[in-house]
Amino acid sequence: MTTTQQHPRINGVDTAALFGTIDVVRTQPELAAFRFRSRSTWVSGTHSVGTFLGFTGAGQDHLHATPVEVPADHPAVLTGTDHGPTPAELLLNALGACLTAGLGNIAAARGVELRGVRCTVEGDLDLRGILGLDDSVRNGFRDVRVTFEVDSDADAATVAALVAQSRARSAVYDVLTAGTRVEVGVAAS
Repeated sequence: MTTTQQHPRINGVDTAALFGTIDVVRTQPELAAFRFRSRSTWVSGTHSVGTFLGFTGAGQDHLHATPVEVPADHPAVLTGTDHGPTPAELLLNALGACLTAGLGNIAAARGVELRGVRCTVEGDLDLRGILGLDDSVRNGFRDVRVTFEVDSDADAATVAALVAQSRARSAVYDVLTAGTRVEVGVAAS
């Protein structure tokens, strides 16, 4: 029996490739080092456009199959022109996308078929910090809530375990909850 027959595509996930990747990284841990990149280019006011420049991983450079640009802006009530979601909304979306991708992969690896998944992410932010009106108020979200709606034949305990495993393995969740050193500099012109 071939690997593909043992590990079919479940939830759109090529489980043979998933398990193959796990096996390769287990035996060649140097292939686990990845570097992702993006560039944000200012347009005007609070409007910018993010470009995803590809990434390095598995020992080589990669380009995305389709070039992607993502606008970011603030709504008029926050002095913007509303040409895209706010950076804070993009961050919430990144968290939801990472957790949802993890759920799809983990469910596939465990043989759990999903018919549908919706992940809603909300964050509470107090503008007084960003606007410099109160130094005791942080600039970022003080609370973030993630709610999954999962359509599957799996029982509630199995779905909860899948979501818990997705949270435990999520890179974006880790960045938001464990803290990450961020260096900000200015390139010489």
